[in-house]
Amino acid sequence: MDDTRHAPPLERLVEAVENRAYEAVSGSLGELRTASTEDRKRALRELRRLADDRPTAFGSLLPAVTPFLTDDDRAARLLTAKALVAVAEAAPDAVAPAVPSLAERLADEDEFYYVRARSAEALGYVALEHSDAVASPEVLADLRVGLSFDEPEVKQKLAKALECVALGDPGRLRHRVSTLADHLDDRDELVRYHLCTAVAVVGCDAPDSLAEARAALSARLADENAFVRGRAAEALGLSVRGGGEAVRVPDSVLDAESDEAAEFVAERVRFLRAASEGESAESPVEGVGSLAGVRSTTDDAVDEMTSPDVDGECPHCGIDLPEGAPPMCPSCGAPY
Repeated sequence: MDDTRHAPPLERLVEAVENRAYEAVSGSLGELRTASTEDRKRALRELRRLADDRPTAFGSLLPAVTPFLTDDDRAARLLTAKALVAVAEAAPDAVAPAVPSLAERLADEDEFYYVRARSAEALGYVALEHSDAVASPEVLADLRVGLSFDEPEVKQKLAKALECVALGDPGRLRHRVSTLADHLDDRDELVRYHLCTAVAVVGCDAPDSLAEARAALSARLADENAFVRGRAAEALGLSVRGGGEAVRVPDSVLDAESDEAAEFVAERVRFLRAASEGESAESPVEGVGSLAGVRSTTDDAVDEMTSPDVDGECPHCGIDLPEGAPPMCPSCGAPY
């Protein structure tokens, strides 16, 4: 005799996830809204596993999942946001209906900052394919205001979301370049990188709009991170090609700690120098100075920036990383 109907909702949920019975998953989630905190969190961990394994199946579950973004327990809210990030990265269409709920979490000043950060990240991934749904004036304002937060990981996610908005539709940030430029000197290199990338993307579409950011971009040519220098050089090259003044690039800009970083910055410095010397409108390096080129290289650049160095140090704060520990720095809290 099948006793599944009489099992506790958490047990039914686990079984439904394992059997890919998504209608049953939705039903169990509804019942779990009033379950204990621990049961709710365990259920959300199961959902995260489903999000990782079968993100495209998440669309039918979204109405039952979204209410957990306002759960009384902040850990449950964070688990929900993380699950939506995983789905949005792989299948942005599935998360598009949750944009209003995610935007509310981002805008809530009383919300746990990690929930706000993950909500911004999910919104960014959706914006890559559905910029109209995400890039409202209100959401863009919340993302920009958030760049002034103290928590590095929050700012990283907000800057990344702005980069995604630009990649989805460069015109969305065309009139906000000066605001982005104000934060190009942020203490966090990932924030600087994502914002330089966002500015470069805007320049791919409207190079004349980068005039307000030229001084800030020029300062980034001396950035300690080669990927930031490279992206700043790319943006400046676009500005020059759009009629801006030529830029003199010192050889020190080419310094880099890895072969990947050296190649990245060298290609973009070559692009900037060619533009400054008045060479043909065609880029001397395939992909550099184009939206497709930026989009195809940004993830690899971030992977290089966030990988532990050969000495096992955190790429963000430099502390020695313990062996066998979770992939999160015990000092600054940044993932690696």
